[in-house]
Amino acid sequence: MMRARVMIPLGIALVAVLAVGGWMLFLRPQARPSTFKGEPTSALYSLIDSRQRDAAPLTVDEVFTPATATLGGLRRVSAEQLDCDDALWGASAAGCTQALRATYTGDLGAGQFVIFNLTDGRAADALVKALSEDGFVRQAVPFDAVRSRAQARALGHYVTVAWVGPVRPGETGDLVSQLVALDGLGHIIQKRVVDAT
Repeated sequence: MMRARVMIPLGIALVAVLAVGGWMLFLRPQARPSTFKGEPTSALYSLIDSRQRDAAPLTVDEVFTPATATLGGLRRVSAEQLDCDDALWGASAAGCTQALRATYTGDLGAGQFVIFNLTDGRAADALVKALSEDGFVRQAVPFDAVRSRAQARALGHYVTVAWVGPVRPGETGDLVSQLVALDGLGHIIQKRVVDAT
């Protein structure tokens, strides 16, 4: 009788642990930046407003060059190409053919930069809007998202997302300069504009 009484609470405890674990793995809200700014594409990128006019895919080496291994006091840890859906949660990128992502870490901050290759400027603007409302990019490097900052830009048929935050909760660092440094990786798209002239 005593053994049965002990087994019931243990069974309930096991179910509770499994439920919490499932929530942590599958249902936990994904991280979002506390400060976000999104910008639609502009006339500056009209020459590459569609992938038809800029058909060559981006490469990891093209975007993440040796010169960008260190930016704003952050060191690049990884650079990769992945499926667009694998880079996002809660938002879709219609017509996206590639997403390139790099992660950076430093003593006080960490961050990531992602660039999406979409069909045209309308699709790029739609993704920027979705990032401000529905979902965001997946966090690929540890930092405190509660105090983080992000910038998303539509640049013709591309979207760039720079996102930085402090390494430890409660810390404050120069997130603005780190964000500007990572956002600067999007300047590679200006070369695409020049090549399209």
